[in-house]
Amino acid sequence: MTANVLIKGGRIIDPSQSIDEISDLLVIDGIITEIKTSIDRPRNSEVFDAEGKIVCPGFIDLHCHLREPGEEHKETIETGTAAAAAGGFTTVCAMPNTFPAM
Repeated sequence: MTANVLIKGGRIIDPSQSIDEISDLLVIDGIITEIKTSIDRPRNSEVFDAEGKIVCPGFIDLHCHLREPGEEHKETIETGTAAAAAGGFTTVCAMPNTFPAM
């Protein structure tokens, strides 16, 4: 994957910046450098069509059950965090319902 990414036409939501708009978003070397209505594709960049999709900072799950240790047959840290990441969650706060409690 390239370090430069252009996300086209997504609904960009970032409450910390008071942004809620349909725009393009440009990431260069891992840093968001531009958000505006239309951005021309820079050379050596990968383009993602985000029309009809939401582009936002990662979500935080304040109440998840990872079940490890003690009930790994229900969920493990590995499977729970993989599922969270697939759903757009970048931070999870695990409940202490493990054996022993953690």
